[in-house]
Amino acid sequence: MAMAAALRREGKRLAMSPLIPIRSTLISQDQAPDGVRSISTQIVRNRMKSVKNIQKITKAMKMVAASKLRAVQTRAEKSRGLWQPFTALLGDAPSVDVKKNVVVTISSDKGLCGGINSTSVKISRVLHKLNSGPDKETKYVILGEKAKAQLIRDSKKDIEVSITELQKNPLNYTQVSVLADDILKNVEYDALRIVFNKFHSVVQFMPTVSTILSPEIVEREAESGGRLGELDSYEIEGGETKSEVLQNLAEFQFSCVMFNAVLENACSEQGARMSAMDSSSRNAGDMLDRLTLTYNRTRQASITTELIEIISGASALEG
Repeated sequence: MAMAAALRREGKRLAMSPLIPIRSTLISQDQAPDGVRSISTQIVRNRMKSVKNIQKITKAMKMVAASKLRAVQTRAEKSRGLWQPFTALLGDAPSVDVKKNVVVTISSDKGLCGGINSTSVKISRVLHKLNSGPDKETKYVILGEKAKAQLIRDSKKDIEVSITELQKNPLNYTQVSVLADDILKNVEYDALRIVFNKFHSVVQFMPTVSTILSPEIVEREAESGGRLGELDSYEIEGGETKSEVLQNLAEFQFSCVMFNAVLENACSEQGARMSAMDSSSRNAGDMLDRLTLTYNRTRQASITTELIEIISGASALEG
């Protein structure tokens, strides 16, 4: 009897105490137990904040890429006048069959620029496969960290020279000519095949292969006729032999073509990065819209739940 009286007194005390609304527990949806329908508004706010920060970064990167593109595009257009005379004089023989091939793959040192590096690597692997055989040898010369990271996985033994951080400083012909001279001293070749991305517009670049033959192969092709046979129609002055002239032409051609290829690839890199960052900014905006809708719905559901609990508690007290 005493225990029953104590329980009745405790029930009256709880009934007369002021009503305290009970807030629903806000937890993430993937951690919510059965019966909990709302997700944490704090988690949604944090996610919205992260997406906004990412959007700011992608917009800033797009502006930086646009600024760099304007600076390098003019130089790339001017550099086209260096290699075009060589193509007119010596031509371009991509299908020439030689024993020693060197694939010069030009890529970027940084990512977030679409698929230009993967495209160059794929073409380089195809050239390596086509020009490999029992009596043939194909080696790689890599410019750029991204191509090196991909080719080193399955072709480490075929990499002769690897150069990174090429675009750390503004490129000029002197720097590229020194690199070209270093490459020619370290590799033996019958044909150099330079793989790069030729710039057309911000949204368009063309994977390109330029072939440079060694002086011996040029002389052999000239003797067999064709376009290279027109070299005999030129008069050589200065006492140099035809072989010496071809040697100088081949070295100068390689440095000019590589200088243009590096600039063209840099333009393509910045254009691809602009497109990639623009797409990322738009995707971040779409995600932010979806998160805002989720946040508003979650907040409304939380308020509705609290109102239902208050009304239910008041009704229980009145009953």
